[in-house]
Amino acid sequence: MDTIMDLTAYTDNSDVLNDAEKKINEIDKELRRGSQESEIYAVNNNEETKLTDETAYIVETALNIGKKTSGAFDITIYPVMELWGFTTKNYKVPQADELQETLKRVSYENVSLKDHELVLKNNAQIDFGGIAKGYTSSRVMQIFKEYGIEHGMVNLGGNVQTLGTKTDGTAWRVAIQSPQGGNQYLGILETSDQAVITSGGYERYFEENGVTYHHIIDPKTGYPSDSDLTSVTIVCADGTKADALSTSFFVMGLQKAESFYENTDLDFDVILLTKDNQIYISEGIAQNFTSDYTVNVLKK
Repeated sequence: MDTIMDLTAYTDNSDVLNDAEKKINEIDKELRRGSQESEIYAVNNNEETKLTDETAYIVETALNIGKKTSGAFDITIYPVMELWGFTTKNYKVPQADELQETLKRVSYENVSLKDHELVLKNNAQIDFGGIAKGYTSSRVMQIFKEYGIEHGMVNLGGNVQTLGTKTDGTAWRVAIQSPQGGNQYLGILETSDQAVITSGGYERYFEENGVTYHHIIDPKTGYPSDSDLTSVTIVCADGTKADALSTSFFVMGLQKAESFYENTDLDFDVILLTKDNQIYISEGIAQNFTSDYTVNVLKK
């Protein structure tokens, strides 16, 4: 997962945290694209493999979100991420012709899944960087529930998911990270039984010739997304869906994100920060959010 992870469960049974840690490591092993033992490595190298139920579910969810967002979220972005060096940390700005050639391999339509068998076309390769942590946090919540736990929280490098309320019956207070970094926050959200997942270009980036390039790539252009949004937070009971949607909205920009929220059948809430420091928040959570920023409420 390449991040610090905090797991909190209110229980007398410490086995739950051991089992949760074990599950996190299992998921990481299966989804780590660079590990020759992983399912994703096998798929990306054209090896025949039958996906586990967990990996198949992640692929199905990713393809569904990819279709609903018209490709704003796309798990086949891996070759472009590799070209920019975000997968290897050997960062570089690719040549335009090289980028355009690599983009031919990028499309969620190059991925087909049937009976747990994944087939990639047009030399496509996949990566779950934009969805794996969200799935993992939801899976940890399932383990907590299996142990009969009523109060808990998991934080996977800023991807937060809560179970129930705090032990005193009050809501969890989740700070939404500011793109400015440090200890600065956009605001505080009071929530329970929800995933709170934020995407922003400040998470991973490099600089070249005075220009900053972040890791959230627009699948249509192959370049870091240049929308008018600097931070996107999705609040949803399903961490997998929340993770994918946060990336999608960051790429879409405010107008398309607002339209998607107003017209989709998916159930979630959203907190958007624009480049001019305006916050747009869906009406379902507006009363539970406090901020020093100017807040605009989105209504369906």
